[in-house]
Amino acid sequence: MEWEWLLRIAAAGLCGAIIGYERKSRMKEAGIKTHFIVGIGAALMMVLSKYGFGDQSDWPNLSLDPSRIAAQVVSGVGFLGAGMIILQKQTIKGLTTAAGVWSTAGMGMAIGAGLYIVGGGAVILIVLGQTLLQRSIGRLGQAAAEHVGIRMEGGEGAMEELLAKLKELQVSLIAIQTDRDDKREISVDLSLKLPASCDKENLLAALHELVHVRHIEWQ
Repeated sequence: MEWEWLLRIAAAGLCGAIIGYERKSRMKEAGIKTHFIVGIGAALMMVLSKYGFGDQSDWPNLSLDPSRIAAQVVSGVGFLGAGMIILQKQTIKGLTTAAGVWSTAGMGMAIGAGLYIVGGGAVILIVLGQTLLQRSIGRLGQAAAEHVGIRMEGGEGAMEELLAKLKELQVSLIAIQTDRDDKREISVDLSLKLPASCDKENLLAALHELVHVRHIEWQ
């Protein structure tokens, strides 16, 4: 039986990695490794909760509750998710990733309990939800302004190249703030309004193609 339980744990880790890959592709706070470990840990705790105390069943006057350990996973993962939620410039980041980690734990518990179809179906729903809703509904609820932080080399023409690319993408520049450090690098804080034809992923890919750009962060 232990080999079957180990298979459940491995399957939960694989499903968690699939969810984490979608998050990593969007450069979110938690990626493949985090979701992989959460899936494995949740499945392990579920297996332990269901089967780990079978040798104690013969003890007189001993009452066992197989749901106690599993119940703690639900609240315990909440602390992990809370660490991924941050507030930057009046904008909350990490809520979707935190919810994804919490759902990954639920998926791991389902597979750990032997509910392979339920756990696998949850993976499909999570990935589809994070992917399709980002593309379709995301634009309808798009904020009036996006805040982007860029670190770039301070070479000649760096700022001109950046502004020209924004103009080419028809991105409206609301505000800009620059700061040059001792390493001849420029930190640029931008407030942008994206057109319907350009989402975050397209803008990110276009900016990474610029020669002087070294790092981009959504704020």
